[in-house]
Amino acid sequence: MTIDILHREDLPLGGFAGLKEHRLVMSPKIFGQHANPGTWSGIGNFVYLADARFNPKGQTNMHDHKEIDVISVMIEGRIDHQGSLEHGQGLDAGDVQVQRAGGEGFSHNEINPDDTKNRMIQLWVAPEQAGERASYKLYKPLSGKVTRIYGGSNDQSDTLPSHTVIEIVSLIPLQKFVLDNPYLAYLTVGEGTADKLDLKEGDLIKGDQLSFKANSDVKLIVVYEI
Repeated sequence: MTIDILHREDLPLGGFAGLKEHRLVMSPKIFGQHANPGTWSGIGNFVYLADARFNPKGQTNMHDHKEIDVISVMIEGRIDHQGSLEHGQGLDAGDVQVQRAGGEGFSHNEINPDDTKNRMIQLWVAPEQAGERASYKLYKPLSGKVTRIYGGSNDQSDTLPSHTVIEIVSLIPLQKFVLDNPYLAYLTVGEGTADKLDLKEGDLIKGDQLSFKANSDVKLIVVYEI
């Protein structure tokens, strides 16, 4: 079991509007030659990952998406969500917002309402079928649990169907998570070990199998194909 690691702090800090971010996944499928050097290309239809901190009262400004699924994972602080889908919805730390643009498209603005910085991970997944209707889902993953927030079969009504699966893995100290599929996993909170390697917040890892042990309270975003 071999693991590759991409350290967030080894990549340049960029950003736009009212936020600063490290971009770790930028698939050539979407970004072509404009993908940042050092970023990874993703897995399956998973094409983008950015770890962002909004400035106090910062916002993305209203903008549009089409034919992409946009997933926002709140790590610290809050977000006020505005847009054409579920306008006025608020996100607290731990919440996950999934917006499907489809052929219909959607517009949104994510706003930090507080006087302190917050932190949000944004993921993009390309849909498997063009022309889907725009839709919105909200998840509240629980501590010590694995919560699927994206992907699965058509009869799994709680998530948008896709062969690309995304799960929020929330672990308590000494708890383990095992996966037998090729994967990408981003450690957003805490520390742990995998394949005798020490891992910390901001590490993006990939391999053919994963056996992860938490050394503290941990939150992992795990992406794989089924």
